[in-house]
Amino acid sequence: METLRERKKRRTREALLRAALELFTTQGYERTTVDEIAEAVDVSQRTFFRYFAGKEDAAFAVQAMTEEAFVAAVRARPPHEAPMKALRQAFLEGWDTIRETVESVVPVELHLRMYRTVESTPALLAAHLRRSAATEETLARVLAEREGVDVDTDPRPRLAVAVFGGVMRVTERYWCTSEDFGLESIRTLTVAYLDQVGSALTGNWRTP
Repeated sequence: METLRERKKRRTREALLRAALELFTTQGYERTTVDEIAEAVDVSQRTFFRYFAGKEDAAFAVQAMTEEAFVAAVRARPPHEAPMKALRQAFLEGWDTIRETVESVVPVELHLRMYRTVESTPALLAAHLRRSAATEETLARVLAEREGVDVDTDPRPRLAVAVFGGVMRVTERYWCTSEDFGLESIRTLTVAYLDQVGSALTGNWRTP
């Protein structure tokens, strides 16, 4: 059971996180200072750094939670599933609980707005791509372990994850510029794009 001290620490962290994302999405990441975030919660800058290494850490805190949940979901998929199916099913089944995961710390709407801020902020976009590469490497190693292959000599785990990650990236970019900016829309879009992977890679695109 969570102690009173632990509950206070969790609430302080969540308050700082929400304040940071609100400021990042309303006035811009670059123009927001740590002092402003701390002031919004009525705590010191020192308190902020007890919970986050810096602004970037706060900007991606919720995304880190969802990524960790996805990696865990892939690891837990039935061993008989083919790698690409395991990735797909982990994503689709995890999507049903993502709202609960996100809303345990911040409103989903705020998390979604942060996606657009990341796309429009060069420093954050660079960090996002760097973090995505690290997550893809983790996933490749999970797949290699599942399939009993050596990730450093067998290219298939990294290739499968690269294809899947590419679909996620294309989906993010399109979704962030569309008018339909909701959780269900990105799920629908991702499924549609995943369905095209086979034909896009091996089919003939030309029409008579």
